[in-house]
Amino acid sequence: MINFALVLAGSVLAAAPCESLKSLALPGTIITAAELVPAGPYTVPSPAGGPPAPAGGPGRGPAPAAPALTLPARCRVAAVLKPSSDSQIEVEVWLPSENWNGKFEAVGNGGWAGAVSFAAMASALQEGYATASTDTGHKGGNAAFAIGHPEKVIDFAYRAVHEMTVTSQSLIAAFYDRAPRLSYWNGCSTGGRQGLMEAQRYPADFDGIIAGAPANYQTHLHAWDLGVSVHALKDQASLVSPAKAAALSKAVLNACDAHDGVKDGLINDPRACHVDLSTLLCRGADADNCLTAAQLDTVTRVYAPAKTKSGMAMSGKLVAPVYITIGTLESCPTPPVCTMATSATTASATAMGMPNRTSTITAPKRASISISGSALSPRREAPRWG
Repeated sequence: MINFALVLAGSVLAAAPCESLKSLALPGTIITAAELVPAGPYTVPSPAGGPPAPAGGPGRGPAPAAPALTLPARCRVAAVLKPSSDSQIEVEVWLPSENWNGKFEAVGNGGWAGAVSFAAMASALQEGYATASTDTGHKGGNAAFAIGHPEKVIDFAYRAVHEMTVTSQSLIAAFYDRAPRLSYWNGCSTGGRQGLMEAQRYPADFDGIIAGAPANYQTHLHAWDLGVSVHALKDQASLVSPAKAAALSKAVLNACDAHDGVKDGLINDPRACHVDLSTLLCRGADADNCLTAAQLDTVTRVYAPAKTKSGMAMSGKLVAPVYITIGTLESCPTPPVCTMATSATTASATAMGMPNRTSTITAPKRASISISGSALSPRREAPRWG
């Protein structure tokens, strides 16, 4: 009887009709749509109403054109969350109407967010997960939303993801008449940073977190961005054209390509590559194969760390790809509060925004997080392997 129930749970339709979820009362939540979508072809919508977006992962940049997707039947729920008077957090939640694997995978954003990550949701749905994504409370992939809107900054920073997660888990429980067996976060770049914020602020939200290439330490990271871009924008003569950027790339390759013993158009270890940028200074008339003094200053800033007014570097130099695991907490003597230490070197930890010291985090005993600069190494069951 037990085996039969387990099999049936994965294939039977939901305990509550999809359309009934629209009348579900949740704090600070307006459910704008609840509809059953049949299985069939799916085109990822464009955030700006332009051509369809590529079916790439969250925070990984443009992907090549992908074949048309075919998605299973699902209950699609759209909602607006308002945890503050200035919040307008849009959320999509997709619930498989059959063959649900019993798990929840929330997916992250890229850049400044401003759009739901439909492509990543589609991938999760194809693998049987209930899934969700948010625009983090604003539209458009830039920071204009933040000016004069401190509550929206909080939504983008961490609140939108948490509110989305709580709402999604409530919808899952209502639709299937049971909570997800496991809940995961899966994000890259901004999505990686979102995962770290979840682990730090709301460790009970997820059983496992994949934080790929996290855009972190946020304040230091964007201090560097501004140090380069504001200087260049103040003086148009400082801007480096694509042709000049190509010349810079060629110069770097010529200087360092053969360091690994093979001249193949690849630099095996950028850390060992040192280029005298002053050799690129135009000695005569301006041309595409050289840099003016103003452009050389811009390029020099790109290669340098951000500094305070006193000249102190704001972050250490990233000396290697960083793989940090904050473990499964199985050895915690007194959960849910455990003390853990990162394994990164001082310089690498600083560059990643992770303190190279022992720190305390509140988490359920089962929680785990995997953080990487590129490949992911989950410590326990995670999306794609679960």
